[in-house]
Formats: sequence, C-alpha cells, structure tokens
Amino acid sequence: MAGRWMAESIVVKQRLVEDPRILDQALDVAQRCAQACREGNKVLFMGNGGSAADAQHLAGEFVSRFNYDRPGLASFALTVDTSVLTAIGNDYGYDKLFERQVQACARSGDVVVGLSTSGNSVNVIKGLDMARVMGAYTVGMTGESGGQMKDKVDACLCMPSRQTPRIQECHILIGHVICGLVEQIMFPKD
Repeated sequence: MAGRWMAESIVVKQRLVEDPRILDQALDVAQRCAQACREGNKVLFMGNGGSAADAQHLAGEFVSRFNYDRPGLASFALTVDTSVLTAIGNDYGYDKLFERQVQACARSGDVVVGLSTSGNSVNVIKGLDMARVMGAYTVGMTGESGGQMKDKVDACLCMPSRQTPRIQECHILIGHVICGLVEQIMFPKD
C-alpha cells in the first residue's frame, strides 16, 4: 500500500514537470510575487484544513528564508489568528472568513493566493473575489478541474490529479518552486 501511494505521487509529479503551461504559470506567479514585494506590497495565502497548513507553510518560506539567507519578504497566511477567525465566523459566517480579512488587509499590487484542492471552497472563492475588487493579483492553486476558482482568478495552477493527497503534495511542490524563484529573482545567488 505505502509503495503504491509513493508511486502514485511520483507519477503525478512527473505529469506536473512535463506540463509546460503550469511551469510557465509558476514563473509568472513568482515574477508577480517578486514585483509585489519589491514595490512594498505583500503576498497573502488562504485555504482550509490541509490547505490552511500549506498557506502557513508558504507564507513562512517568504518571511523567513527558503534556500538561503536573505531579507524577509512580506507575506501572511489568513488562517492563523484565532480571534479574527472566530469573530468573523461568529458574526458573519464561515463563508466570509477570508473575504473580510482580504477587505481589511489587501491592497492594489498585492498577490492573493487561494489554495483549494477542489477549487470550490466558498470562503476561498469569496476571498479571491474581494482581492480582485481590491486590485490584487489573484492566484488559485487547485486540482485538475480547477473547479469554480478556475474562472475567478488571474492565474490558476491546476495540479494534474483528482486525489486530494496528491493535489496537496503538488501544491507544496509548486509552492516551493515559486518560493525558490522569488528568492532567486529578488536576491540572485550563483
């Protein structure tokens, strides 16, 4: 069983590597993130469950470091403040969880990334909709179909799988690729 799961993961990642469209999208997203950071803007991440953990992970790579030491980059996961999360959930409903935070925190020139394996997480979609209203560049990270998110973002990175674990593994992989590219663009190192 374990070996089969690992083999499935490798197959999906091989499909990812062989997809020039998603590789081009990853580079474009990295360039947008670097531009945002250069201009004093930020990168915001959001998602639910495992995608919330991935959002926090990727924000941490921007703020701390990825491959090597360099100045921190402005990035936040909208999944970490329990007081804000529970206040919005209680007062407005869970569907508004990210929309309210994006309205409060996002500005024109920011990059807002929504992670959803299905591409159909209502609260993430509402957050991305608000990000567009605020003038931010929007990025979706989804599974193969892209779900509803596909048509609501500036760039949708659709992982080549319909299996949640494989999609999440690819989200972290492509997220790491983007982090590495941003680092290299902003702080070139031989």
